[in-house]
Amino acid sequence: MPATWQTVRQLLNQEGHRGSIVSIERLGELKDEIETRRREKELDEELDREYLSGFLFQPPEDFPQTRSIIVVATRDPLARFPLLWKGQELAGLVPPTYLHGRRINGRIEALLGEHLRASGHRVASARLPRKLLAVRSGLARYGRNNITYVEGMGSFHRLAAFFSSLPYESDDWRLPEMLERCRVCSACRRACPTGAIGEDRFLLYAERCLVFHNEKPARVPFPQWIQPDWHHCLVGCMICQQACPENREMLDFICEETAFSEDEIRLLLDGVGLDDLPAETAGKLRSADLVDLLDVLPRNLRALLDAEGQEDS
Repeated sequence: MPATWQTVRQLLNQEGHRGSIVSIERLGELKDEIETRRREKELDEELDREYLSGFLFQPPEDFPQTRSIIVVATRDPLARFPLLWKGQELAGLVPPTYLHGRRINGRIEALLGEHLRASGHRVASARLPRKLLAVRSGLARYGRNNITYVEGMGSFHRLAAFFSSLPYESDDWRLPEMLERCRVCSACRRACPTGAIGEDRFLLYAERCLVFHNEKPARVPFPQWIQPDWHHCLVGCMICQQACPENREMLDFICEETAFSEDEIRLLLDGVGLDDLPAETAGKLRSADLVDLLDVLPRNLRALLDAEGQEDS
């Protein structure tokens, strides 16, 4: 059977994913929207430099036959790492989207590639603003917290984008939409301790978001206005997502990960590099996909222990 978007979408659904497709001609509109936000100074300069400068609004040079962009959403759980510290077990949380991204995206790309190859088509990973693409394509909608929500997944998902030679009959390109519930709900705004979710605009005040500040390496101090008891994750933040009524059915979607002993935590607090860690500890970090977070773990672990009243003595 020749590959069509209908057969591709059915394949994705069978594997537990959800997807949408848009014309390659939408690339210009995506780029223009990001550039407009820059010109109108809606984006913090540091945020712009760190997060938005890596997009490539063109297909690979060896892929001239690109016709479409496919965006895929995959269910992604909250990860919980037991931290065994001073005779107690603390929860080291990592929100959806942080772990196993290369593996998940690679699996989706392989799935799409295998299906399309039989019809002479191909796919290639795309470095695009995935949240904006998902919302403009109709796959997702924004919450008031500026996080994307997908039907049946809430905000517990990760997004992947791919260039494709697959033709499409039509796309569902639209203006960004907010969840209907958000129009009468302020649960996330009231729950956010930093004031990152404002009443005066839809766009998040990302420079005030705890996520923005705890993704930095250990050598960068937290701003003084961040209170110790706000810390509750090894990286990122779950406060607005856990407060959101749209996620009520997803809150138990948790992956129990490997535990770290007190000795291992002390090594991480000291910033010991991967090659100098005991083989067992290094293996845990690799298996859990925490290696890329080694630079941020010392500071965030200490902040988490402080927040739990378990400061190192």
